[in-house]
Amino acid sequence: MMETNNNNSWPKFKIGDALWTNVFRKTSGETETTLAILRRIPLFRGMRKAELLEFQKLMHRREYQEDETVFYEGEPGVGMYIVQEGSVLIYKDKSDGDREVLAELNRGEFFGELALLDETPRSASAIAKEDSKVLGLFRPDLLELIDRKPRLGNKLLFQLAEMIGERLKHTNGELQALWAQLDESAKVIT
Repeated sequence: MMETNNNNSWPKFKIGDALWTNVFRKTSGETETTLAILRRIPLFRGMRKAELLEFQKLMHRREYQEDETVFYEGEPGVGMYIVQEGSVLIYKDKSDGDREVLAELNRGEFFGELALLDETPRSASAIAKEDSKVLGLFRPDLLELIDRKPRLGNKLLFQLAEMIGERLKHTNGELQALWAQLDESAKVIT
C-alpha cells in the first residue's frame, strides 16, 4: 500500500509493501515447486499446507546470471534467500583481493535468515555460482504477516530462534575444542 507524504510528492511506503515488485516475478508454474522447497526448509518445519501457502504469497522470485551478486558484505540485511535452482557462493573478500568461500549453497538451501530479525550489515557477500533462481522472503513482508497472522509469524520466529540456538551451541562446542587444542599445544611447547 502506497500513500503520498503530505510534505512532498515522494511516495511514502508502509510496512508490507513489496519493494521489489518490478524485479521479482512469480510464474504460474512455480506453485508446487515453491511449496516443495518450503517443506524442506527447517524454518517452515511442521507447517500445514495452508500456512505454507501464506509464506508462498510472500516469496519473491529473482533470477541471477552466473557471477551476478545477490548482496554484498556490509549492505543492510533485508531478508533471507532460498536457492530454487542453481547454486550460490557465500564469501568474504580477503585483503589480498582474493575471495574466501565460506559456503556453496544448492537447491533447497537458504541463507541470510538473520536479516529477518534485524537490518544489521551483511557479514559476507553472496554471488551466483551459475545461472540461478532464488526465492526471497523479506523482513517488511514478514512484519506485515506478523501483524495479520501473529500465530503464523511467531511460528516462523520460534523456528528461527531454535535454529540460531542450535548454531550457537555448535559454535560454542567448536570454540571449546579449539581452546583445548591451544592448551595442548601450549603444554607441548613448554
